[in-house]
Amino acid sequence: MQHNSVQVGKSRLNCMLAVNQQQLWIGSTDSFIYIINPRSVSCNKQLTEHRGEVTGLALEERTDKFSQTVAYSCSEDGSVIVWDVTTLQVRRQFRVSCNRLQCIQIHNGMLWCCGRDCLLEVRRNGTVHRKVSLPDHLLSSPRGFSSFLLFNESEQLWAGFADAGELCVWPCRELNKPFIRIQLKDCAGVVCMIKVKNQIWVGCQGKTRGKIYVVDTDRYTVEKELMAHDDSVQTLCSAEDRYVLSGAARADGKIAIWKVE
Repeated sequence: MQHNSVQVGKSRLNCMLAVNQQQLWIGSTDSFIYIINPRSVSCNKQLTEHRGEVTGLALEERTDKFSQTVAYSCSEDGSVIVWDVTTLQVRRQFRVSCNRLQCIQIHNGMLWCCGRDCLLEVRRNGTVHRKVSLPDHLLSSPRGFSSFLLFNESEQLWAGFADAGELCVWPCRELNKPFIRIQLKDCAGVVCMIKVKNQIWVGCQGKTRGKIYVVDTDRYTVEKELMAHDDSVQTLCSAEDRYVLSGAARADGKIAIWKVE
């Protein structure tokens, strides 16, 4: 297997987004977004409008009369930038109020933002539509929310926490209803999550090692615990719903490949 690499600065890379076949966007701690051409494995452009660490990227392919594709980027200071993918020009910019904005997702035409202290559903003009605060039993958690997922099949909001070994699940339509709690045994904190088929794969910092928990979305039960790495699981990526790739923090520094069952 041929291996290629490209240097995109000396800072840590936080997030990646495949925009199209010619553009892979990479958000970095140095406040830049690097645009890589996957075919030539070269860095073609840098977007430098952010003033803080770039923490999240999302893509929206609109099906309205304009049929345009726009990309959203966010930085830890709460800034959100909407980009025209074709011209790489800024379409719109706004700021959301939260403690460290750390990831974003487009869901049903709305932008969802994850801060340490809250989850926000935001309209395209930047106004907040709905807000989910930290659950009462986690109000003392210094790092709060760490990651979240929304998906259309069950209209649910799943959230993980940096200092707690559990997931909370809300119905999207009625966020004020009681939520479901799923305990993750021997987990010191959730780092990342992805949905694969009818499962949620959860990358964590275990009590002694990095672990992955495979959770059934219908039964809300942990189906498997995978002893993944010697350090926390920092990122997860699905390949055609057949395999999951996991990457670990620097004490391990390895990528593992798992077969989805």
